[in-house]
Amino acid sequence: MRIRTLIGSLGIGRPFPVRVESMVRTPLDQPEECLREIHSLHEEGCELVRIAFPEIGLADNLLKVVSSSPVETMADIHFDHRLAIMAIKSGCRSIRINPGNMGCSRSLIELSRLINAAETIVRVGANAGSLSRSQMEKAEGDTSRALFETVSEQILTLQKLGVERIIMSAKSSSIPVTLKANTLLAGKFRYPVHVGLTESGPGQRGTIKSCVAISSLLGSGIGDTIRVSLTGPSVDEVIVGKRILQALEIRRFEPELISCPACGRRRVDVASLVERIEPLLKGLPAELTVAVMGCEVNGPQEASNADIGVAGTPSGIMLFARGKAIGACAAAVIESRFIEVCKEQGYLLKNQI
Repeated sequence: MRIRTLIGSLGIGRPFPVRVESMVRTPLDQPEECLREIHSLHEEGCELVRIAFPEIGLADNLLKVVSSSPVETMADIHFDHRLAIMAIKSGCRSIRINPGNMGCSRSLIELSRLINAAETIVRVGANAGSLSRSQMEKAEGDTSRALFETVSEQILTLQKLGVERIIMSAKSSSIPVTLKANTLLAGKFRYPVHVGLTESGPGQRGTIKSCVAISSLLGSGIGDTIRVSLTGPSVDEVIVGKRILQALEIRRFEPELISCPACGRRRVDVASLVERIEPLLKGLPAELTVAVMGCEVNGPQEASNADIGVAGTPSGIMLFARGKAIGACAAAVIESRFIEVCKEQGYLLKNQI
């Protein structure tokens, strides 16, 4: 079993849930904007935010953000161990250090003293792009092996210095490289593992790559926290991350929405119907499954496990629950009728009552 740890009150590692993370886009020189972004992430369900801390001169801003954040924070540190020391003194309960650029062991000795005194959690996180030439040469050009050996070496050094509150991660923009590196790490150490890709890309490209990588690792039992790294708004990372966990049936955050792809049998524009039904799900209990189907074939029959559903018919819309028809209406009034049926079925509509 993996070692579990706490970042403040946030449990990391089994039996705690797999956590959803993101990284703040706003620079620390804009602390108010930074906090606004963190509040948006928190409202979307983010459980841990990472904040880039690139300069000692931003320490006061970091203190302000950390002390006011509604969610646990992790300072992202590169190159200079003094930044990590200042982050801990500013109240960060966790820091990320990159073994690809953290410098000499003397620096780690000084840092480790404070880590142990403050009971700080340390993520040893290596990225393929930060590997040095010597690290790659030592691994004979095998990037996965280089990531594994770089993280391992840093962890072993920290262990010798008495540091045991560790999270480990190894990331690349390559899915195979990331899978292999994390598999090697999880096989050697029992620390919690943070998983994801780095530089996965924008929109659909980044979402697909991240889903494949994170799902592969979680499916093999590797991963205690996740971050979907997307080019775009940070809240998108949280939404995709939550839906990966829900699709794998690891956690449940919202009602499950299933819909058919539509075909020549469809009686309704399925895409438009989904757009009208999906906003109504926010008031429903997370454990429900809602179906939006294009015809009576795909309706009660193929979506018979849905708690509530709608399907197109020659005369309008059929509503059904667990495979049985429970009403009908014209397409023009589907929103109000859907809400009525949900109330009749006894489902709590927090935003609709």
